Amino acid sequence: MMREWATVVAWQDGIATLHSEAKTSCNSCSARKGCGSHMLNKRGPKDAHVMHIASVKPLQPGQRVELGIKESSLLGSALLVYMTPLFGLFIVAGLFQMLFHTDLAAASGALLGGVGGFILAKGVSTLLGDREAFQPVILNVALPPDLLRVETEA
Repeated sequence: MMREWATVVAWQDGIATLHSEAKTSCNSCSARKGCGSHMLNKRGPKDAHVMHIASVKPLQPGQRVELGIKESSLLGSALLVYMTPLFGLFIVAGLFQMLFHTDLAAASGALLGGVGGFILAKGVSTLLGDREAFQPVILNVALPPDLLRVETEA
C-alpha cells in the first residue's frame, strides 16, 4: 500500500477535507546546484492536492492523517494513462498507412490515434475513479495539534 501524510483542513458530516503537498525528488538529489529542474521547481508554483475523504472519526483542522492507496489501483491507473494513447497512436497510424499508403496519412493517423487515446483514457478514468478500490483511505490519525502541549520553565 502506498502511504502519504496529509493535513486536515476541515471536517464536517463525516467528510474530511485534506491538504497534501506535492513532493518532487529534487530535495534528495545531490546535483541540485547545477540542475535546471531544481531551479524550475523553486521558481514554479507549489502544487498541493485537496481531497475529500470519508472519516467516521471527527477530525480537527491542523491534524495530520496518513492516507493509503492500493498499489494495484495506482499501477492500473498508470497503465491506463500511458498505454491507451500509445496503443491508439500505433493502431490508427498503421490503419491509415494501410488505407492510404502515404507517410503523411500515417503521421496524421498517429496524431489522431494518440489524441483519441488520451480522450478515451480520460473517459475511462472518470468511470473507474468512483470505484472504492481507487479511493484513498485513512490509515492512521495523529494527535490533534492542541492536545500536545510542552511547558518550559523560564
